[in-house]
Amino acid sequence: MTSPSPVSTFDTPFEGDLRADLDLALRLADAADAASMSRFDAADLDVHLKADASHVTEADLATERALRDVLESERPGDGVFGEEYGITGDAARQWIIDPIDGTANYLKGIPMWTTLIALAIDGVPRVGVASQPAIGRRWWAASGLGAWTNTPTGETKRLAVSTVDTIADSSVSFQSIGQWRDAGKLDALERLTSSVWRDRGYGDAWPYMLLAEGRLEFVAEFGVKEYDIAALVPIVTEAGGKFTSFDGNDSLSDLSSLATNRVLHSAYLDLLHSA
Repeated sequence: MTSPSPVSTFDTPFEGDLRADLDLALRLADAADAASMSRFDAADLDVHLKADASHVTEADLATERALRDVLESERPGDGVFGEEYGITGDAARQWIIDPIDGTANYLKGIPMWTTLIALAIDGVPRVGVASQPAIGRRWWAASGLGAWTNTPTGETKRLAVSTVDTIADSSVSFQSIGQWRDAGKLDALERLTSSVWRDRGYGDAWPYMLLAEGRLEFVAEFGVKEYDIAALVPIVTEAGGKFTSFDGNDSLSDLSSLATNRVLHSAYLDLLHSA
């Protein structure tokens, strides 16, 4: 089961006040941080393989349960779509959560993993929080309220994408060669990396946050599910960027993502699909 396809685009303005929902999302992130950090880098961490051969840890399960407990108490009428426990409730207002995005990093004691929390309304992500407690960073946004982060010095800073307007001057993150190979897109990756100033595979949610901070101009990946990207959409778009699937669709269910600083979005799509 997946979330409903959006009737509106990711860029459609929202008519309403999301401040209470954003406040709740930030409190959800606090609860998630407490649950996930309590077992991070534990020598006796319980780890299992799921049916798709990906890893799940006791912390993934405990963190999602903590989030669901808060939502059941404070938003009992809302639906929830979580990576570990699936879909419950009505999807018109649906909280989409990935308790630990980057489980492979988490179980190896590598601090680059993220809790992702989104609220989608009628299929469009409107609130997003990405929390990386192991490095003390968090990013958040809601439609019409801007995108924000806490800086390493503890200040709150509004996010804005870069103004780089030529592909040759751009810096990109492509996630992994294996992803592009498995998707049959190695030729497109070669065109991309041969055309830009700098290319790296930073991985998982972090490069989208670097994009929102104006440090990258492009991030794309394949094999992503709704809970991998829903929280990232409002953060990128409220920072001034553009978020679509690899084919340019405003969809959470296309199993791909392409986020840019907006000014270069069409140029990247043309480059990637020029063969």
